[in-house]
Amino acid sequence: MIEGVLLDYGGTIDTNGLHWGSVLWKSYQKYDVPVDRETFSKAYSYGERALAIHPIIQPGHTFLDTLQLKVEQQFQFLKDNGFKVEDAFIEMIAADCNHFAKTTVAQAAPILKELSELFPLVLVSNFYGNINSVLSDFGIDRYFNAVVESAVVGVRKPNPAIYQLGVDALQLPAEACVVIGDSYSKDIIPAKETGCKTIWLNVQGWEETDTKAPSVADLEINNFTMVIGGINGLNGH
Repeated sequence: MIEGVLLDYGGTIDTNGLHWGSVLWKSYQKYDVPVDRETFSKAYSYGERALAIHPIIQPGHTFLDTLQLKVEQQFQFLKDNGFKVEDAFIEMIAADCNHFAKTTVAQAAPILKELSELFPLVLVSNFYGNINSVLSDFGIDRYFNAVVESAVVGVRKPNPAIYQLGVDALQLPAEACVVIGDSYSKDIIPAKETGCKTIWLNVQGWEETDTKAPSVADLEINNFTMVIGGINGLNGH
């Protein structure tokens, strides 16, 4: 029986299964930023590495701040590689993507509220040290009993140790916990290695390898609204 829930944040709660690379690329296209997808993908990866290595994002930064800093890093990569991109696009893309995230989180909030009334919830996220500010800004911080954030605990997915920290926070056996996440490689596989049940929000990846091997997820869904029904199914209800 499932007694506790571990939730991913980015790509799960804030985009309903879309990878953030896909969300940002769509905004680049919307504003006709003159780069191709392959180049954008390199800029995206560069930006993620920069934010992971350097203390660019501070604990008090909102998600809009985060997006602006993220896109600034991407644009720096593009400029360094000879692309002529206008800085005015940075604020436009950040605002566009923040609106998308805010809207998606608002749609997820009733599900989180209902989940929190049924189970203790722990957030397990690869994030930049400001996830609590983001949760507060979006009005969903109250639904989580604890937060395990990679920049704070010093462990990143796909290391199963970060999910073990989540299990420890729930004070439950791993087999009584379910992990819900959008990334097969960063959520589902390490969660299974930890001994948890898993629900894979399988919507749209970005650069993850499609191995064609059978999924080890206990359940696959294609919309965050399906999570409560999914948990009930795992519990035989």
